[in-house]
Amino acid sequence: MSDFRLRVFAAVARHLSFTKAGQELFVSQPAVTKHIRELEAQYGQRLLERRGNRVSLTEAGRLLHAHAETVAAAAQQLEAQLLGLRDPEEAAGRLRLGASTTLSQYVLPAWLPAFQARYPQVQLSLLSANSERIAEALLRGELDLGFVEGRTKSRDLHYELLLPDELVAVRRATPAGPPARPVPLAEALASPLVLRERGSGTLEVLEMALRERKIKLSELQVAFYLDSTEAIKSYLEAAPAALGFVSRQALKRELAAGLLEVVPVQGLALPRQFEAVWVQGQPLLRTAQRFLSFGQQRAKPVA
Repeated sequence: MSDFRLRVFAAVARHLSFTKAGQELFVSQPAVTKHIRELEAQYGQRLLERRGNRVSLTEAGRLLHAHAETVAAAAQQLEAQLLGLRDPEEAAGRLRLGASTTLSQYVLPAWLPAFQARYPQVQLSLLSANSERIAEALLRGELDLGFVEGRTKSRDLHYELLLPDELVAVRRATPAGPPARPVPLAEALASPLVLRERGSGTLEVLEMALRERKIKLSELQVAFYLDSTEAIKSYLEAAPAALGFVSRQALKRELAAGLLEVVPVQGLALPRQFEAVWVQGQPLLRTAQRFLSFGQQRAKPVA
């Protein structure tokens, strides 16, 4: 995108925030305001409505935002294609990743430094949100490649296996240690439960498994729905009677430190898959292709 003011406007339109747009582009908030005012003066109409700290797009703003995103995508595609002619093995340009919170906290961070070292010309950004929001952002064209968990799939998106995972029941570590034998399901579910929020892949997997056993969440004692695995783990450390369901990927440090322990539950297996996802029928950018291949290689089990 040749006009930096359009980049600024596009960032404000995505975040609906002058502050977050400035943080994304590493410019001050007054500079963001200046660029927006210059665009409004150029086109002779308001692009944004500002009421206190709230920002919304006008009709003209929505039109310009669609144009700005189209221009940015075309410029990135052109850059990638030109680089591909020069060096088929290289990749450069913007790569907007999105990942559900388990992946963004416990899987992708370990991959990013090595990818950046291999492809220093790729400008990475990572949105962390639940699986439902990642799917929505992909369909709105706000992301190039996503990584999600869960079982529900949109027909408008293409999914590809990244790595297997498993949810396990977990509680604060006890002096006696984990149960030697699996705990009956009814006994486990009688505990105060700490669960992920609606829209998360983690809750979806648990809810579907319970539904197969004719059990509804509404019939259980749910102490809290929390929006992050870290919050669940912290809650469990402070509540010895509570039980949570967490990815094994997220428990390595707490299990090693003796803060939490896994509780085997009789007749309740919760396998799931982490998957890469992008818009159906839309070819992946070269940068996204490189990251997907890189991630799949890193996800392979060591022989």
